[in-house]
Amino acid sequence: MSEAFKSHFPQKVDSKARVSIPAAFRRVLEAGDPNYSATSRPRVAIVYGHDERDYLECFTINDMRRLERRIRRMPTGDKRRGFLAHNVITLSTEIEIDDEGRIVLPAPAREKIGMAALKDGAEAVFAGTVDAFRIWHRDDWDADRARQKAIAEVLLAPGEDMLSLLPDDDEPEA
Repeated sequence: MSEAFKSHFPQKVDSKARVSIPAAFRRVLEAGDPNYSATSRPRVAIVYGHDERDYLECFTINDMRRLERRIRRMPTGDKRRGFLAHNVITLSTEIEIDDEGRIVLPAPAREKIGMAALKDGAEAVFAGTVDAFRIWHRDDWDADRARQKAIAEVLLAPGEDMLSLLPDDDEPEA
C-alpha cells in the first residue's frame, strides 16, 4: 500500500484552469500509477459525479482500477451498479500531470465546484482523505469546516477525544 493522502493545501487556480497538485500528493499519485516512470508523467483520476457533493474526488490510477473492478463485479441491471457506473465512471476523467506538477481542471469538473468562470485569485483546497483527495472551491471548503464542527457535536460527548471513534486496533505493530 502506498502512502496516504494527508493534510490540506490551498492552491491558486489560474485563468487557464491550471492548478498545482501538492508535491506530497504527487508522490502518492506516482506510486499509484503502474505506467509512471522516470520518462513518463503520473496521472490522476478525477470523479466529478454525484451532484450532492461539493467537491471533486481524486484517486490514484490503481485505486480507480479497483473501483472499476468492484463496479464490474456487480450484477448487470442492478440499480446500484447503474448509479455507480454513471457517477464514478461516466462522470470521471484521467488527467496527466505536467512537468510543473499541474493539471488543467476540465470544464465539467470546474462547473461541479463552482469554478466555471475563473477570476483572478480563484482558490481551490486540496484535502487528503487517506485513500483519495478532494478538490474543493475555497468557499465550500470553509462551509464544510463548519459542518464538521456540527458533526463533532453529535458524535462526541463533551471532552471526548475524537480518536475514541476508531475501532480497536487488532493489527500487530511491525
